[in-house]
Amino acid sequence: MELYDKIMEAKDFIRKHTDFKPEIGMILGSGLGDVADDIKKVKEFSYSEIPHFPVSTVAGHAGKLVLGELEGKRVIALKGRIHYYEGYAMKEITFPVHLMKELGVEKLIVTNASGGINEAFNPGELMLMEDHINFMGDNPLKGKNDERLGERFPDISQVYDKKLKCIAIDAANENDILLHTGVYIAVSGPNYESAAEIRFMGRIGADVVGMSTVPEVIVAAYRKIKVIGISCITDVLFHSGEHGVTHEEVLAVAAAAKPKFITLIKAIVKKM
Repeated sequence: MELYDKIMEAKDFIRKHTDFKPEIGMILGSGLGDVADDIKKVKEFSYSEIPHFPVSTVAGHAGKLVLGELEGKRVIALKGRIHYYEGYAMKEITFPVHLMKELGVEKLIVTNASGGINEAFNPGELMLMEDHINFMGDNPLKGKNDERLGERFPDISQVYDKKLKCIAIDAANENDILLHTGVYIAVSGPNYESAAEIRFMGRIGADVVGMSTVPEVIVAAYRKIKVIGISCITDVLFHSGEHGVTHEEVLAVAAAAKPKFITLIKAIVKKM
């Protein structure tokens, strides 16, 4: 079955249960899914219910698709994302973005937990993604292109929309939240980075590193969706590589940052 047909089948499944049309999509990363709990739910699905929808297997990712209202806006949220390192193909992990577009989404908020490379950053702080580097060794648009979904060679230079970035910065300032700006580099994982890799990433302009987000952003650009990206810096790697990181520690720092993270996301949604 073609990707387009799978997307339409998933869309038809959702539409059988609700005619709710979201305007804003949200992909909530490791330990950050509690934002979805504040949504006034219209409908909620487990990923496993939706045809062709990949299922998250990682701790800290609930695996729920939530539709409803947040701060007066119609939203759809992925409470937990799917990662390349789980063994899925790029087209599978970005399937939710295609589905969001077909359901009505024009703007997307992507979030993630990341390791800080920039020495000015501290654990628990947040960073607005100004740009990214794809270091995953793969691309979700690889293969035969379907013109019903998008053009063969999409431009992603403006996917992190300038107006939306201004909204995020204003929302942070109004709520006294420190919001860094910088570049996110995506690697395939699942291992954390070596000391040499961290030094290299810093030299090529990366401020934080993570194992997600970039594939979804590429497909968002392909589908003409505007994006805001927010990273929660859960550990600081710096250039020395003198660190010892565990997934449990990442989740713990993300949990501690939740109050300000939730405040920021809700303030951004309200302004969008």
